[in-house]
Amino acid sequence: MSSKKYVYLFEEGNAGMKNLLGGKGANLAEMTKIGLPVPPGLIVTTEACKDFTAQGQQFPAGLKEQIRNGVAQLEKKTGKRFGDEANPLLVSVRSGAPVSMPGMMDTVLNLGLNDRTAEALASATGDERFALDCYRRFINMFGDVVMGVEHHKFESILACQKDKVRICLDNQLSAGDWREVIAEYKKLIQKETGRLFPQEPMEQLFMAVHAVFNSWNNDRACVYRRINKIPDDLGTAVNIQVMVFGNLGNDSGTGVAFTRNPSTGENKLYGEYLINAQGEDVVAGIRTPQPIEALQQDMPEIYSQFAEMCGLLSRHYRDMQDIEFTVERGKLWILQTRSGKRTAQAAIKIAVDMVDEGLITREEAVLRVEPGQLDQLLHRRIDSGAKLNIIAKGLPASPGAASGVVVFDADEAERLNAEGKKNILVRVETTPDDIHGIVASQGVLTSRGGMTSHAAVVARGMGKPCVCGCESISIDYEKNIFSIEDLVVRKGDIISVDGSTGNVILGEVPMLDPELSSEFKQLLEWADQIRTLGVRANADTPQDAAKSREFGAEGIGLTRTEHMFMAQDRLPIVQEMILSTSTAERQAALDKLLPMQQGDFYGILKAMDGLPVTIRLLDPPLHEFLPNAEELLVELTRLRLTEGSKAEIEKKEELLRKVRALSELNPMLGHRGCRLGITFPEIYAMQARAIFLATAQLVKEGFNPVPEVEIPLVIDLNELSFLRQIIVAEADKVIKETGISFHYTVGTMIEIPRAALLADELAQAADFFSFGTNDLTQTTLGFSRDDAEGKFIQAYQDRKILSENPFMVLDRKGVGKLMKWTVEQGRKTTPDLLIGICGEHGGEPSSIEFCQEIGLDYVSCSPFRVPIARLAAARAALINKD
Repeated sequence: MSSKKYVYLFEEGNAGMKNLLGGKGANLAEMTKIGLPVPPGLIVTTEACKDFTAQGQQFPAGLKEQIRNGVAQLEKKTGKRFGDEANPLLVSVRSGAPVSMPGMMDTVLNLGLNDRTAEALASATGDERFALDCYRRFINMFGDVVMGVEHHKFESILACQKDKVRICLDNQLSAGDWREVIAEYKKLIQKETGRLFPQEPMEQLFMAVHAVFNSWNNDRACVYRRINKIPDDLGTAVNIQVMVFGNLGNDSGTGVAFTRNPSTGENKLYGEYLINAQGEDVVAGIRTPQPIEALQQDMPEIYSQFAEMCGLLSRHYRDMQDIEFTVERGKLWILQTRSGKRTAQAAIKIAVDMVDEGLITREEAVLRVEPGQLDQLLHRRIDSGAKLNIIAKGLPASPGAASGVVVFDADEAERLNAEGKKNILVRVETTPDDIHGIVASQGVLTSRGGMTSHAAVVARGMGKPCVCGCESISIDYEKNIFSIEDLVVRKGDIISVDGSTGNVILGEVPMLDPELSSEFKQLLEWADQIRTLGVRANADTPQDAAKSREFGAEGIGLTRTEHMFMAQDRLPIVQEMILSTSTAERQAALDKLLPMQQGDFYGILKAMDGLPVTIRLLDPPLHEFLPNAEELLVELTRLRLTEGSKAEIEKKEELLRKVRALSELNPMLGHRGCRLGITFPEIYAMQARAIFLATAQLVKEGFNPVPEVEIPLVIDLNELSFLRQIIVAEADKVIKETGISFHYTVGTMIEIPRAALLADELAQAADFFSFGTNDLTQTTLGFSRDDAEGKFIQAYQDRKILSENPFMVLDRKGVGKLMKWTVEQGRKTTPDLLIGICGEHGGEPSSIEFCQEIGLDYVSCSPFRVPIARLAAARAALINKD
């Protein structure tokens, strides 16, 4: 026999034993300890589950004996005996993992009933119908949950019996009716499983424990753990508890209540109950429950006791509690308590209110609210009560929801927006060419691309909903339709997209506007007092910059200048620059762009007056600013077939030649970033001059601009030094020309492994480093992010090769190791080197925690994630407190 203790009575445990006894068991033990009326019981530990799994789904040695001994203790306490024909002991069996796990095994009630004990229960209660109702419920639950007979087959038998006697409700069936139902249930089990329904109570109990352990690895539980990032090795406990009955008459009942409203956070009891019912009746919807307030009229003394116990539990656990209770013949029993699930709005209000009530500290309040929950409050969202016609599902790439008419072209989106018509831009994928269409649309839907694709990144920056990688839709630009199997959606049809879930919905749906409460603002103020990590925003326009500042950003960590090049009034000039055949021609085009860029930088620097603005010089390959080669070829063919003008044909042919000459087999690793500055120094010189002219102008006007000039995709000190000289030379020229002095810094992005490895050298020519983790992840893992997310990342997660999508959650083992090395080596050269992160990971809570651990100075994220980053940074500071 094993010496390991696998079974604990409730009085042997406490709330601190959650990992061993599971959340439910630890709370039952704690409530027993503080003297609440809890039906006695025992807990089979998570260790037993882990050993069961390790031994090939076999009970470990000694477990059955310990369960028998535990049941003997329950018999002693209750004066009842398991399987006794005069006074039978009945128990409930529930799963209970260390963390809340919907999707685990359903509850089994009334275990211990059989043909003989059902008659004994009838005699003991004087109610044959009640006893047989309990027995048929048990056979149904046990047959479904433990023996694997589908629930609907039991429901079908019950429905037939009600039809036969011409009644509608279960509670109208007589004892004789229940006997017939029970006989049919037992026949069904024998037919489906090839074995008789077990009559021996201890056999029933062992089978139920076995089923709970097996449920730890059922499909539902595995999916839930993966989605909620719960480890697979925790195991589940089993709670075996003496039954109390809420269906013994009008002095009995059952219910569920929250100590505060889980939707709003209001400090008021919230819940419902049923008179003369068992627990599952509340959930099943067979009868309409009453609001918990009505219990005050029906059973005033019970309500008073229950309200007092709710207050006690709320104060004891210092959190909002979700409580299950049963009243058996005028006596109140508490069956379960746990921290209640709540909306983001409620989580914030409860946390702030509990600080005001003296129950928790400000630090605890910050730790009570999950940063990711704030997304619900910062964007429009679909009314949870709405009926939805969901036609497809993609990746939830940018939160929020929107409705509008379908458009397939960015120009069309812009035209409709000018007319005041809401639209959803639908594309196979977006490119910088589509920026104006994204600006003009309410939301974006793409059939390709991942969570860090162009559409996702741009939409998040603008605070627009986006669903990416929706591979089930087939887009036909020629016909202006997209289809999902037999369903065809045409241009002009109305759809809705939910960027928080990835759902694509046919038609318009009711929306709820975001509301930021006073409690929300208070919580973020506390977070700002706690955090040590700075929070900046990624912003490309003065409007984005202003929104960032409104959300509490302490600067701009990334301004992408390529987005400015895509404006419709300057794209022809950019193309003129690209198609130039000489330096003189190129410079002429750059001279036209200079005042435009100066205006761009002036607006952003002014909006962030007094705060740093990191401006990344041109990064993408030049061919992204030119027309698509395939579209050009189609246009050329059309001109030739329709005898278009010779001059236009020659112009298109020359353009096609240039596009093909600039095209690359792997553009993400091609002629982009600082490589453009090396081959065409005049481009970076123009951008630097524009930045410094805007800076000088603002200083002259009395503002305090703080420009940080950032060079992308650097791999070597010589490269960085060459480009830094160009930037410094332009600054010196502007200072000399204007007579105005100003402060600026020059730094680099770290987005290539070689740059990370040579951080000590790069720090010699850099005033700051900024991790571009989107590209650093691609180049470290060798993954093309759009292809990886669409084709194999999910398989890698399913097979536990990767625990997370590395483009959503920072890869600490690989990318993180390079980042840590960069920080150490860079600060070895320059101890006060400013280091931040501007990739999408800068707004993801787990990644922010890692940034705190390795000593970064700031994180930068899209404007609408700034509040999330502020809260996550505070939590990271508390978690990593020395």
